[in-house]
Amino acid sequence: MAVRIPGINRDEEGMLSKIRCFALDMDGTIYLGEQWIDGAKEFLHRIEETGRNYVFVTNNSSKNAQVYVEKLHRMGLHVTADKIVTSGQATIYYLQRHYPGARVFLLGNALLQEEFLQAGIVLEEEHPDVVVTAFDTSLDYQKMCKVCDHVRAGLPYLATHPDYNCPTETGFIPDAGAIHAFIHASAFRFPDRIIGKPNEDIIEYLISRVNTSREETAMVGDRLYTDIAAGRKNGLASILVLSGEATMDDVRKSEVLPHMIFESVKDMIGLL
Repeated sequence: MAVRIPGINRDEEGMLSKIRCFALDMDGTIYLGEQWIDGAKEFLHRIEETGRNYVFVTNNSSKNAQVYVEKLHRMGLHVTADKIVTSGQATIYYLQRHYPGARVFLLGNALLQEEFLQAGIVLEEEHPDVVVTAFDTSLDYQKMCKVCDHVRAGLPYLATHPDYNCPTETGFIPDAGAIHAFIHASAFRFPDRIIGKPNEDIIEYLISRVNTSREETAMVGDRLYTDIAAGRKNGLASILVLSGEATMDDVRKSEVLPHMIFESVKDMIGLL
């Protein structure tokens, strides 16, 4: 039986009453660039007013939590780093649990390297035990050669997230998935495991952080193939907002459907 596309701006099954934590994508969901989406700050206030919690969840591993904290401060929202969940943090969590003490070759920029080191991860350029690739905005040819050598040698190969492109105010730039593609072209391997949305590992890390069950957590975002798929695949309520990338035409073509659809987070306020 076909799954029915939910109505817009409606909570037809009363799901929102059960949600204790909202896991929120950022760009396209809460803000665009450094501009708030209309009603987003009021939405966050309403979540807290009703005794619930929210965290921001991003696949972008080129920035650490503090960068997002500072950006939100500039925009007038004063939060601490405990409100930010990144694919980089989730990858650290995965390494600590599955590769304790491993020496890691990290293809990532200085912000991510610092975050790994602060978490006690040993970084090793020449003789690593594990390869981790991220969204490295400092990528150069020497790094490209080295990561391909390590992957070609058969080392365990993890990646922070799958996104092919990263949206910017002037268009798209190549993201982690594009890096996977060039490594595959040279070393003939894709990552053994990808941590970020829509995959299980970032959700496991998220749940460990927010102290609520999956049944009480909602993933809210503007991308069907990351945000909505993350919710659907991992037992969370999935809420699509039409304020960013996805359109209703995309929904009608999608194999992955949200539990609820809203024009923007503003339209959820009256239902909380």
